[in-house]
Amino acid sequence: MKSFQFLALSILLFTVTVSHSQNNKKKTDSKEFKVEFEQFTLDNGLKVILHIDRSDPVVAVALTSHVGSAREKTGRTGFAHLFEHLLFLESENLGKGGLDKMSARIGGSGANGSTSRDRTNYYQTVPKDALEKMIWAEADKLGYFINTVTDPVLAKEKQVVKNEKRQSYDNKPYGNNFSVINSNLYPTNHPYHWEVIGSLEDLQNASLQDVKEFYNRWYVPNNVTLTIAGDIDVKQTKAWVEKYFGEIKRGEAIPKMEKQLVTLTETKKLYHEDNFARLPQLTLTWPSVYEYHPDSYALEVLATYLAKGKKAPLYKTLVEDKKLTDEVELSQYNSELAGQYILNIVAFDKTNLNSVMDGVNEAFKNFEKEGISTQDLNRIKAGQETAFYSGLSSVLGKGFQLAQYQIFAGSPDYINQDVKKILAVTTEDVMRVYKKYLKDQHFIATSFVPKGQANLVLKGSVVAKVVEEKIVEGKEDTFDASIAATYTKTPSSFDRSTEPAYGESPDVVLPSVWKNKLSSGLNVFGIENQEVPLVQFQFQIKGGMLLENVSKIGVSKMLSELMTKGTKNKTPEQLENAIESLGATIKASATDESIIIKGNTLAKNYVETIKLVQEILLQPRWDAKEFELIKQSTLSQIQQQKADPNNIARNEFRKLVFGKESILSNNRIGTESSVNDITLDDLKAYYNLNISPAVTDFQIVGAVSKAEVNRSLADLNKNWKSKKVTFPTMKVVEAPQSSKIYFYDVPGAKQSVIRIGYPALAATDADFYPTNIMNYRLGGGGFTSQLTQELREGKGYTYGIGSSFDGSTTKGPFSISSGVRSNVTYESVNLIKDIVAQYGPTFNANDLEVTKSYLIKSNARAFETMGSKLNMLYDISNYNFPDDYAKQRENIVKNISIDDIKKLSEKYLNANKMIYLVVGDAETQLKKLEQIGFGTPILLNK
Repeated sequence: MKSFQFLALSILLFTVTVSHSQNNKKKTDSKEFKVEFEQFTLDNGLKVILHIDRSDPVVAVALTSHVGSAREKTGRTGFAHLFEHLLFLESENLGKGGLDKMSARIGGSGANGSTSRDRTNYYQTVPKDALEKMIWAEADKLGYFINTVTDPVLAKEKQVVKNEKRQSYDNKPYGNNFSVINSNLYPTNHPYHWEVIGSLEDLQNASLQDVKEFYNRWYVPNNVTLTIAGDIDVKQTKAWVEKYFGEIKRGEAIPKMEKQLVTLTETKKLYHEDNFARLPQLTLTWPSVYEYHPDSYALEVLATYLAKGKKAPLYKTLVEDKKLTDEVELSQYNSELAGQYILNIVAFDKTNLNSVMDGVNEAFKNFEKEGISTQDLNRIKAGQETAFYSGLSSVLGKGFQLAQYQIFAGSPDYINQDVKKILAVTTEDVMRVYKKYLKDQHFIATSFVPKGQANLVLKGSVVAKVVEEKIVEGKEDTFDASIAATYTKTPSSFDRSTEPAYGESPDVVLPSVWKNKLSSGLNVFGIENQEVPLVQFQFQIKGGMLLENVSKIGVSKMLSELMTKGTKNKTPEQLENAIESLGATIKASATDESIIIKGNTLAKNYVETIKLVQEILLQPRWDAKEFELIKQSTLSQIQQQKADPNNIARNEFRKLVFGKESILSNNRIGTESSVNDITLDDLKAYYNLNISPAVTDFQIVGAVSKAEVNRSLADLNKNWKSKKVTFPTMKVVEAPQSSKIYFYDVPGAKQSVIRIGYPALAATDADFYPTNIMNYRLGGGGFTSQLTQELREGKGYTYGIGSSFDGSTTKGPFSISSGVRSNVTYESVNLIKDIVAQYGPTFNANDLEVTKSYLIKSNARAFETMGSKLNMLYDISNYNFPDDYAKQRENIVKNISIDDIKKLSEKYLNANKMIYLVVGDAETQLKKLEQIGFGTPILLNK
């Protein structure tokens, strides 16, 4: 698992300064962006980092334990990840499910966590009035947890983790690739030899005593960092931290693990015929360096230069010249003890991977001849600066960064050294690290190919060892998750059983929205936000797939991609260089109802970025070579989707919900037939008919004023000629009158993917938001929802399940989505049906209280990030919502009653009038579904 923090932190800017104390600030240039923090350590060894950010009335709390899969023992792998799950379940004073229940009451973002090779973290963003509650809860997890873990609890959570492995690794294309790589790159005695999730055998063999020993060794204050970032009072926060964490006992000394870089004595080539793959994939992995190694900075630049963009040697050779693939990915995966450099290429259908390998070698030789220019080096650094600021756009992002430096670099202050090392990278450094780590070095090569296509693998490859789970009916361990743990509570100097009271209620101020309608018809919606020196914007051109010919589905998707491949006066490479030199990104995509051009840039470069977008909009290049590349890439995507059970479920469910007569039943990227029929003239015709300011909304958030935005759009407004765009009348899709079960066969599937629902409401319907309120306790509330509590926490059938009402200007579906263990497919579908049927009749006062508390209190953090503000503008512009719609919705929540919820449930949750879709192994699961009572299941792919 790649560390989230490292992804954010390996990208740094050039103007950051850090103050060790927020109370003793040094004078700095007012234009400099500062990440200030205060750091202290409790007597028991707990390290604490505080950061003040008063931009929103929210606080992010993160507890990070310096333990990941690298601290595990051979034969007991997967413990660190297992603990990530266990710590959410219960602690002595929170009680069973207490953290999730509290998160819902306080309007938190939802308790979450992640595990890497070297650390496990637990985090949540909450309204600032709940800070003491969060500190109390995190302390309870750290010091008052282990007594609550019993054999039934452990047995249930083993099933949840197994389901996660099936979903994330075993039931998807190429899911076992990294397991093969790591087991061959790292020796058996190296702590990175195994995967973070561990082996199912080790997990199954884990005993309660094993779990307790692991906890007592690693979950101690002197191995933990607590980060609190947001709208805080530092003095009060310190007092709370001391109160709740101070008496937790220090553990044994934690020895520092020495770096363990690896060296290969030979190149290893392995292959696997993948049951879920439809395209051949080649991955090359070289041993590399650990995090913050002096060479990691030049290696980061090298990865970007070799693979990303039109000038990249790998892209030029493999994509443009040889046309073997549509994308090349090169990245460094650096961890605390060692690292690896990974080149990944999914080739086109039936491509021999030896040809891909030849192309890689050719690209490397070209790089050796030409190197990297100073101009390109500076272009890459400009992008790093923008990405760094983006990582600081939330309080959680800031907290993560400070914790990362503390744990892996020894101090949050390492940011100063990090910046200097990035600035110090030279073109000579980039070539030096290439020669040191890649040129003529041994590597691991894995060829993952579709079943029956072993002829495509690299010459000299041997069969890889891949352990595939055998799922047998009725062989899973049983458990009773309702059994309460009995134990003697851990002593404390005060009564910890009472949850702290709320602090002063935060004053929620909605972002101030400004609007303007230009003479061309372009509608402008903006929010000025000076928190970070960034601007995010999007042009939303309405139409998308809705305006396509049904025989040429995929035109708008291909057009959106072609629009950023050069302009009339700029080649694709020149346009890309112009964008990246500004440290900007400009990306275009298509949805069912729009073509969207998104931009992200430094505020100082906003005007120049908009000029490039104007050029993209008004001066298309119509590059025939790029069109053919896009067509081949789209065909490749279609093939890949056919291999992924989740994509199969999504596409088949659309067909069933919207029906053959609706254009919305189509996969917007098209079919192989429709894409093959699309010509460049089709894209030109769509552009000429439908790309107009009259159907375009411009939404912008960031460090730019209304006046500056209007000035920046003046030239576009003048030159973009308006035209009338005609939208077809959409046929209203009706819900089925009776339920049917549909089955799509994926032989050998380890999981069954379930989709249940029907066409329900548009976002503009009066009942749309009330139904979302109603759905919160059913499946919209994460771990507090009934579906999750029953299928995951109660039965261990699934890793995750949820439900939602999704609508836009057109009617969208109500849907329930999950992936369940294959041998409990019938049991899962039947249980879901029963939960839906009983939801309204059993909805009670406690359900209503939890729902109201979450939806009202979560408003404090609803618009914290730039992305959430941009989404707010999207809703206002598309659905004609008032600027204060969030406040109006709060009043709806306050006034809704139990009777209202029951009526909504009766109207919109009829389990006997829904579509039931299962994607799984028909041989073992199809027949049993007849017992549901909806007749013989219909097999969709006979």
